[in-house]
Amino acid sequence: MAESPRRPLLRTQLLAWLLAPLFLLLTADTFISYWVALDFSRRAHDRTLVGVAREVGLHLRRGDGGLLLDMPPEARRVLLTDPEDRLFFEVTEPDGRRIDGEAVMPPSGDAAVRRRPGVFYDGMMHGDPVRIVELRIESDNAVVRVAETLNKRNELAREILLSVVLPQLLLILIAGLVVWIGVVRGLAPLQRLQTAVARRSVRDRSPVTVDSVPGEVGPLLDSINGLLARLDHVLTLQSRFVSDAAHQLKTPVAALKTQFEVALRETDPQRMREALEGIYPRLERMQRLVSQLLSLARNEPDAVSAVTLAPLDLNALALDIATAWVPEALRRQIDLGFEDAGRPVTVSGDAARLRELLDNLLDNAVRYSRDGGRITVRVSAEPPRVDVSDDGPHIPPEEQARVFERFHRLLGSGAEGSGLGLAIAREIAELHGGEITLREDSSDGIGNTFSLVLPPA
Repeated sequence: MAESPRRPLLRTQLLAWLLAPLFLLLTADTFISYWVALDFSRRAHDRTLVGVAREVGLHLRRGDGGLLLDMPPEARRVLLTDPEDRLFFEVTEPDGRRIDGEAVMPPSGDAAVRRRPGVFYDGMMHGDPVRIVELRIESDNAVVRVAETLNKRNELAREILLSVVLPQLLLILIAGLVVWIGVVRGLAPLQRLQTAVARRSVRDRSPVTVDSVPGEVGPLLDSINGLLARLDHVLTLQSRFVSDAAHQLKTPVAALKTQFEVALRETDPQRMREALEGIYPRLERMQRLVSQLLSLARNEPDAVSAVTLAPLDLNALALDIATAWVPEALRRQIDLGFEDAGRPVTVSGDAARLRELLDNLLDNAVRYSRDGGRITVRVSAEPPRVDVSDDGPHIPPEEQARVFERFHRLLGSGAEGSGLGLAIAREIAELHGGEITLREDSSDGIGNTFSLVLPPA
């Protein structure tokens, strides 16, 4: 047998659905925080860069030879020296002629960002990326460009990012731990339920009980207990059927065995033949008993999943069954009569099962009626009903409720039978939503009448 594929645990699925969004959110937040931190660092150092450019502009002087930068070496060293970054500057006239400093690339229209008080853009100096500001000095009609490498900016962005992301990461980890504990504790009743079911004996069909079951698990537990109850009922029916069958077959099998042993001991052929002939009626009775046991199992309402119902005429069905019993009635000199309803009586039913029901009622009537007696089959339309009346021995009131029980027979009746016919008839009636009852024959005060009432089609 091939092994079933391993199914993912519910705990794993819940943790994945709960924790995966948290870590995705942390990843997205990290990228957003990085860009926010980078922008914040850029804006902060851009202000410093503007300050340097203004300081350079304050040292511009216009002399006889034109505009020049009058900045002492000490001031230049203090202003343009940084322990982490390198600074470059260029002072030009509006037409591009350089007054002082090192050549700094001018802004391009696509990369430049115009913001008070100047123009900011990115560029390259000596192979290193730099941030550049272009500041126009209107009083001296000059342009100052200052470039700075990005070390401090990136370091500040990283510090801001770590200060934001690390607490969030810690919070996510704590939330994940809380979620994991919550999922484990929430699924604990399912684990206890699984353990309780796994430890049960195959013979234990009592309801499963688990403490502190949440509302979502309650319907599952109720369904399991409902299944156990139905299984217990079916197995009880099966056990009862097997027990009843064994009990009823024990006696005829023992009688057959005895009769066969008698035949084996006989040496006279004629007496042996007589002994063997005595086996045949016992075989017939045993065959009928087996047939009734199988019919009883087939028609148990709790064992039948569905019955196919179709419209049929109860008049025609009852007439057909009564006609089939005419030869047996004639043999017993019984007056078997039939009274129809005067019109078709349509019901919804399983023709084979209803035929078996009526056959059992007539078999019961013929079996218990006296020789030369009378049986009447009467069909009524409102409601659909079939009455089978006989003049057999009157059933006492205290026995009337028990005649439909399995294997129940009236003491002293003298008729052979298994006590299953009426039980089968009742179960078939229940399958059709009908009812079968016993009442005294009100026409002449003797005998009994079995009435089958079915719902109309």
